[in-house]
Amino acid sequence: MSETELEIDVDREEDADEETTSDEIAVETRDLSVWYGEDRALQDIDMKVPENKVTAMIGPSGCGKSTFLRCINRMNDRIDTCRVEGEVRFRGKNVYDDDVDPVALRRRIGMVFQKPNPFPKSIRENVAYGLKIQNKTDNLDESVETALRRAALWDEVKDQLDSSGLDLSGGQQQRLCIARAIAPDPEVILMDEPASALDPVATSQIEDLIEELARDYTVMVVTHNMQQAARISDKTAVFLTGGELVEFDDTKKIFENPDDQRVEDYITGKFG
Repeated sequence: MSETELEIDVDREEDADEETTSDEIAVETRDLSVWYGEDRALQDIDMKVPENKVTAMIGPSGCGKSTFLRCINRMNDRIDTCRVEGEVRFRGKNVYDDDVDPVALRRRIGMVFQKPNPFPKSIRENVAYGLKIQNKTDNLDESVETALRRAALWDEVKDQLDSSGLDLSGGQQQRLCIARAIAPDPEVILMDEPASALDPVATSQIEDLIEELARDYTVMVVTHNMQQAARISDKTAVFLTGGELVEFDDTKKIFENPDDQRVEDYITGKFG
């Protein structure tokens, strides 16, 4: 199925789902459960992720945060033992329907990983990679510059675009990966602990960038840093051991007045 066909199907679903459209929901999960072999990683997750907001996912290690993130653009398809049940709806369309092409889906839902992973290519070629494979080569240099500006990297690298992306610092490499992810102009950006391997200065730059990106994109971020979630997110989802979504609400409420005692215990360091 082509990207164009995906758009047609999504639009059709949006027309049929007035609630999704009126609430400006970018991603919704319904009874989402995931198994790795016999081990259940997520349990019946229901969540509505709003457009053009930053949604953070927090919780102890092994609680299913990254698994949940990878379900959104079907990265879990690459794991042979993974089984997904329930629905992940993007613009009202279940991304696990048989007529959805995962490659086309990932063009609209980009991903940035925990460890910076620039290609062994020049800075220019890193950013242009996704554009070239989609045959979006008109005004290529302009598109590369725009992506690097959006990733707050242009001023630092504009005179060395032909240098290897591997020669950049860790923080610059991560911003290069963000530029690569946004160059094809996706609608949703998934970030799996994007600052965990960076120093405090680079982490602050990534946090500022995430807030800036939310003006144009829906951003979903997995983080182990609760202070970071409190600083950068509009919504926060709290997962606990066993793959349970315990609470999902405005970030201010989660951190100041959660409904579930387990959330308060986790945030205050009583476990996790």
